[in-house]
Amino acid sequence: MLIPFVKCLDKDQAGGCLIGIVLACPPAQKAPYWKVKTLDWTLEVVVLPVSDIDRAVAFYRDQVGFNLDHDTRNEHMHVVQLTPQGSGCSIVIGDLPSQNEMAPGSMRGLQLVVADGHAAREELIGRGVECSEMMVFDERDGGTFFGFSDPDGNTWAVQELKVRGEKPLIPPEHRGRFGEGR
Repeated sequence: MLIPFVKCLDKDQAGGCLIGIVLACPPAQKAPYWKVKTLDWTLEVVVLPVSDIDRAVAFYRDQVGFNLDHDTRNEHMHVVQLTPQGSGCSIVIGDLPSQNEMAPGSMRGLQLVVADGHAAREELIGRGVECSEMMVFDERDGGTFFGFSDPDGNTWAVQELKVRGEKPLIPPEHRGRFGEGR
């Protein structure tokens, strides 16, 4: 049995490995150590195209229940960030040129995950959001969905994953926004 290790062939200015090859040595030998930098790539913002920013804020904050992270206005722009409870990814709506490249309502199939799909659907209906019926594609956990759309027609799928009730992706004690509460 051989133990794999990476030999760095080219380093960046900070000494991190840019190009490396995988080599192997017998387990009796100690593999040399070359520092290999790895990066986390996290999806944290999705730009959502809307026609009326204030109407979209009212829908996502008041009806869907997203947290309003910020609503920034000045003479040059209006940008709003909202985050679903427990999520590490936010939606951003606004009127900057890059945010106006997509037609309002053109986003399809954004997906939210909840521990109890029936309760989530009833909560949204109670707040005036029109939702599809529950659809079961598979009896296993993760196979139940419903959907809704915003006033512009951007569509959302809501997946029930019961395991999220026991094992949330982001534990409640780590949910402070922008480093708060740590």
